[in-house]
Amino acid sequence: MKPLHIEPTSSTPGVLFEQARHRLKITGQSYPDDAFAFYEPVFQWLDEYLAGCESSVLLELYFQIPYINAGSTRCILLLLEKLAAAYRSGRQVAVQWYYDGENNVAQECAVNFREDLELPFRLIPLEQDV
Repeated sequence: MKPLHIEPTSSTPGVLFEQARHRLKITGQSYPDDAFAFYEPVFQWLDEYLAGCESSVLLELYFQIPYINAGSTRCILLLLEKLAAAYRSGRQVAVQWYYDGENNVAQECAVNFREDLELPFRLIPLEQDV
């Protein structure tokens, strides 16, 4: 499978799949002009990964997004919904969302995502390493 690596910019997060660890990391600010254009390769990659990966493999997603705009919020929700559907069908999926304990908005955003989904979803204060 083709590796997934997108360098961060001032308005887009870095995206990295650690293939040996089955870990997808999305870290950094997320407020691109066209969120769907930015996240489309991530959606496509995730669909391909889930189609070709054994269901016994645990896919871990790590998020650390200090700021997220409305368009990115919709895209992250779509991404998480894909994972929730995979989880409901028997796949092993775990989401870990790192947040700055002093950033109430970022924490509230993560709490809202967690409440809307049925999958393992941990909120972790940023003091712990990603």
